Amino acid sequence: MPGEQQGKAAGGWFVYLLRCADGSYYTGITTDLERRLREHNGSPRGARYTRSRRPVSLVYSEPCADRSAACRRECQLRRLPRSAKKALRESS
Repeated sequence: MPGEQQGKAAGGWFVYLLRCADGSYYTGITTDLERRLREHNGSPRGARYTRSRRPVSLVYSEPCADRSAACRRECQLRRLPRSAKKALRESS
């Protein structure tokens, strides 16, 4: 996927978009995409929203310079309408 990075970012942050089993989307930030996806799918450390909507799959991610930038981008993505999130997913 364009913008998607595997594994850990050396000191970097990612913003990501998950597709839940019920078809909804979840947006979050992390420094380790693989670990965070595992947490969402099988750990009590997964977000409360995704715990009842498993399994989830990673459909989009992009690197960010720092936590602050990741939080700002997360806020932007959360405000997007469903159709824009679907377009983001399909473009990657």
